[in-house]
Amino acid sequence: MRAVGGTRANAIVGWRGRRRMLIGVAALAALAAHSARGQDPRASIVAATARDWLVLVDRGDAHAARSVAATKFRDAAPEDRWAKALAAQRGQRGKVLQRTLASTRFESSFPGAPEGEYAVLAFRTAFENAPGGTETVTLERETDGIWRVVGYVIR
Repeated sequence: MRAVGGTRANAIVGWRGRRRMLIGVAALAALAAHSARGQDPRASIVAATARDWLVLVDRGDAHAARSVAATKFRDAAPEDRWAKALAAQRGQRGKVLQRTLASTRFESSFPGAPEGEYAVLAFRTAFENAPGGTETVTLERETDGIWRVVGYVIR
């Protein structure tokens, strides 16, 4: 049997090639579907909230950062104390050169905190005067359903 435009061998190789391509496309589609299902839909919300808050911190605007933080944050950190702590922690490090979200995890409780919805985000951050560091931003979903910053640590 002769295939149109070539030999029978070319027709078989062409069929096998198309079959492999279809299998590859199907595998990629399955992988993409698995990845989409694997990500918690809250992850993009908390990442955006944390990044927006960090913009205020990067500017050194302690007042604005505190005003949009969670109630627990505001209750635990009077404005003057928060401003001094922020200046002490961030001032010595200099400007942010690069920040990359390294991980996000969701918790339902923390030691000393009531049950709730919490997100802990770790950012790998390079500062002018401190090239390697980790910023941890903890958010809580408050009773109004909005995620707000409840904690911030630099290591």
